[in-house]
Amino acid sequence: MEYLWFALIGLAAGWLAGQFFKGSGFGLVGNLIVGVLGALLGGFLFSLAGVSAGGLVGALLTATVGAVVLLYLMTFVAKQR
Repeated sequence: MEYLWFALIGLAAGWLAGQFFKGSGFGLVGNLIVGVLGALLGGFLFSLAGVSAGGLVGALLTATVGAVVLLYLMTFVAKQR
């Protein structure tokens, strides 16, 4: 059941991150996939910083931050090509 919540939060975070990068993202499906991967990245970054965000809102915040960072990096790399 935890994996389902993780995936749903990641999908929501991908959509939110896509709203920040309107016009330069990777489309709806791409942003949703980036959101799930960004949730992992966000958890890693928050643990490195020693920050803990609990609950549903904290998980969504963590995943969204990770997705925004990942989308930024992916956009930067895509523009370099």
